[in-house]
Amino acid sequence: MTGYFEPLTVGKLTLPNRLVMAPMSRNRAPGGVVTELTAQYYAQRATAGLIISEATGISEIAQGYADSPGLYTAAQVGAWRTVTDAVHTAGGRIFAQLVHCGRIGHPSLYADGALPLAPSAIASGEQMFTPDGMVERPAPRAMTLDDIGRTIEDFVAAARNAVDADFDGVELHAANGFLLHQFLAGGSNRRTDAYGGPIAARIRFVVEVVRAVADAIGPERVGIRLSPGIAFNGMAGAEDDTAEIYTALTQALEPIPLAYLHVFELLTRDTTRLIRTAWSGPLILCAHPTAESFPSTPEIGAEALADGVADAIALAERWLANPDLPARVRTGGPYNTADKTTFYGGDHRGYTDYPALA
Repeated sequence: MTGYFEPLTVGKLTLPNRLVMAPMSRNRAPGGVVTELTAQYYAQRATAGLIISEATGISEIAQGYADSPGLYTAAQVGAWRTVTDAVHTAGGRIFAQLVHCGRIGHPSLYADGALPLAPSAIASGEQMFTPDGMVERPAPRAMTLDDIGRTIEDFVAAARNAVDADFDGVELHAANGFLLHQFLAGGSNRRTDAYGGPIAARIRFVVEVVRAVADAIGPERVGIRLSPGIAFNGMAGAEDDTAEIYTALTQALEPIPLAYLHVFELLTRDTTRLIRTAWSGPLILCAHPTAESFPSTPEIGAEALADGVADAIALAERWLANPDLPARVRTGGPYNTADKTTFYGGDHRGYTDYPALA
């Protein structure tokens, strides 16, 4: 798997390898503030070509889960700075993934008890875990044009905060059923104004967010994550025109010299190829070409690199359980097995205690 160990230029960064640490929510940020344990966790994985942080909220109303981090208060920015300092000291590079969860939210997460926001007032049909058990996520409030403008401003402010916290860049989360993805899909976006209806209107909000953030911090510091056809977070059947959506979106983004485009595929290799054709910049792929390829492995990723459908490969569980993943890929393993019971919340167990190779 020697293809992993060729350098790759991403924005103004030169990645020493093509093994990217995918964003993984770990729910270990009480009050939205990451901890010293977070710094240790990411620094342990600094041999990644690039680390993409867990999904980080751009505002309080953007949050969708308890103990998820944010980048909208001074305390959050200062805490993240300890993480980026630790990663840079260890020789790594790290982007902050910025998210607005949209309808994947709940009034209990917000000080004013407001409804979550979304393109349309359509419930996700999903539940949220709380200390008192599972609760239904309510139907959201459809965003006004003022809400849309404010949300773009929130993305810009969070991106500037990320730069202030010494992140090397940001990744805009337009995947997995969160707000930006909700605007793209006809099943979650039933608007009749300039942000809904035909594909050109449904992609408009995403393109406006990307342009605003790129203008604010420089396009070379901005990436975006997409997940064509993904059913996560109530998005099953929400896209009946997946290939057309992502071809149009990629073509609209192509003139913006972004650092990279990051695709999470799940049985959607044909759409990945369409995106690859339309996108001339670096493409990071979280590769799942078959039903048997979840979670993805270095071997599956190596096939995508050799095929030319990707320039770098994002892995998740393998990074979670193997902080020294590039060393293990070089030797063909062995690999630690991830403890799924410790994925979300908790302490150092299943977080910073996975062993490196002797």
